[in-house]
Amino acid sequence: MPAATDPGSRAPARAHVLDRLIGAELPRFTCRDDVLAFEAGAPFAERVAAASTYEALQLGAAIDPAAPALHFLPSASADEPPLTWSHTNFGERVTQAANLFHALAVGAGDVVSLLLPLVPQAFVALFGAQAVGIANPVNPLLAPAQLADILRAARTRVLVTLGPAEGSEIWDKVGAIRPQLPDLKTVLVVGGAAHPSLAADDFDARVDAFAGDHLASGRLPRADDSAGYFHTGGTTGTPKLVRHTHANQVSQAWALRLMGLAGPGRGLLFGLPLFHVGGALTQGLATLANGGHIIVLGAAGWRHPNAVRNVWALVQRYRPPLIGAVPTVLAAALQVPIGEHDIGSLQLASGGGSAIPLAVIHEYEQRLHLPVLEVYGMTETSSVHAMNYPDMPRHAGSVGLPLPYSRTRVVKLDAEGRLLGDCAPNEIGVVAMAGPGVFGGYLSEAHNRGAFVEPGWVNSGDLGRLDEHGELWITGRAKDLIIRGAHNIDPAPLEELLYRHPAVALAALVGQPDAYAGELPVAYVQLKSGVAASADELLDHLRQHTPERAALPVALHFADPMPLTAVGKIFKPALRQDATLRVARRLLEGLTSDGEPLAVEVVADATHGQLIRVSLGGCEGTARDRLAAQVGERLGPLTVRHEIA
Repeated sequence: MPAATDPGSRAPARAHVLDRLIGAELPRFTCRDDVLAFEAGAPFAERVAAASTYEALQLGAAIDPAAPALHFLPSASADEPPLTWSHTNFGERVTQAANLFHALAVGAGDVVSLLLPLVPQAFVALFGAQAVGIANPVNPLLAPAQLADILRAARTRVLVTLGPAEGSEIWDKVGAIRPQLPDLKTVLVVGGAAHPSLAADDFDARVDAFAGDHLASGRLPRADDSAGYFHTGGTTGTPKLVRHTHANQVSQAWALRLMGLAGPGRGLLFGLPLFHVGGALTQGLATLANGGHIIVLGAAGWRHPNAVRNVWALVQRYRPPLIGAVPTVLAAALQVPIGEHDIGSLQLASGGGSAIPLAVIHEYEQRLHLPVLEVYGMTETSSVHAMNYPDMPRHAGSVGLPLPYSRTRVVKLDAEGRLLGDCAPNEIGVVAMAGPGVFGGYLSEAHNRGAFVEPGWVNSGDLGRLDEHGELWITGRAKDLIIRGAHNIDPAPLEELLYRHPAVALAALVGQPDAYAGELPVAYVQLKSGVAASADELLDHLRQHTPERAALPVALHFADPMPLTAVGKIFKPALRQDATLRVARRLLEGLTSDGEPLAVEVVADATHGQLIRVSLGGCEGTARDRLAAQVGERLGPLTVRHEIA
């Protein structure tokens, strides 16, 4: 990358600092004492060379400017010629984008929102926006109303979005929500000509007009400036936007270099979306800021049908030392025959976002001879907060120790969320985290109530325990607990047992409403391709291996495909909705309107979470009142609310 003038000139001159601290002489952590000794050697602020993500990218580019930074494979095929940018090319393009945003009056407190798939311009826009203002990458698959809420809550000034494209609804969504965004001044389009109706300009054409050798703003972001907003939480209510500083995000890139998961010349198959911290920071920023390169698996990433199908051919072609993905992708890759492909470059497998099933871990370690490093974190910790250290003993099921300079506690909270104290070793409680990656709070103060167990310690919402060695074991999600009467059921152990069955590809346990017990556990399973198993067989498998009778599912349903989030996690709200719908229909069996069964649906509700909605059809007057009363008698005992449509 060319040396920048004025503010940008600082970063290349500090490249030697990066080499000295986390370059060739990486510390080796073989036990917890090694980590503590490293922390005692210098304060965290003295360990990190870059104050901002822009500086971090410059430092990474300075290692080998001509080396590749990004390969883009439109079809996620190992045989297609990639679009390739060197670190010099990429850095210049990021600077050009930053200068475009500056010309559009984007300053330190202004927001550039992104509604883009995994195209190269998405990476440019993300880091270019952070160089002068705040980047807000948003999931373009969300419904228009939710997109409008998020973009409005962020006070979006500039929107970079995909133009009209076959198979994409993004442009239509932008047209629908544009009038609802009072702060939006400019729309920039990727992959399309200018659209005067929305005052939209071609992103690439506008970027071309700006210099790429210095920041026209005349300033580099400070460590405590806001770098990005990431949407998290549910799909109803006020958007929950996590505010990251530059220091938060840079700490992620620095720590993963320290752990040996990123480094000069290292390639990574890249398929996570940029609206997820795992994509933007753990895999994107960490790889690029440490002189590595990303192999982008088409605009859809791992969701592209070729991505998993070609995974071993891609490994053979691009020689990554690590396969890192969410657990569902890791599991799916195991179903792809390796055949004659040379995957000898792989040294590690890594996954996070949700627990990696033990059966998947064992298969990677025993069949592929790859150590599996499980990572743990959340949007509020700028992604990875704890992990299995590469040079320490691994215990399958544990997410290891916190990253250097980070801390983890397991605490007791009262019914109001107030801190009562720390749990004893191996006692299950709520996981709380502190450290350089932990955010300072949500954009809306309304969401900060209960977000921290005490100042600096974020409430993860996860249940876990710390063993006698300080290793963290996640035992479940507090909101995923199934409460059967007074009995708390953690779904994770049952899900783990299902994954051990040779026919099971994906598994999840959720609660279905019950008038007597409040909730009853019910299982959902997606079978492996070409493999058969009955519900009775799988339930028998659970009975044989589960001593806790109350935790056994009362039913097992097949889901093909299993509902997944945009990053490949099992989307349990959809399963809970299906389970509730099944219960409601069963309870209303026999009730009819004009001879037809009642129409029933379960919808998300901002107040109650879920709502059962029953339509009485053309029934009127006294008959309608009598039918509504019968519906109330049958559904009233459930904890889920209902309404007559």
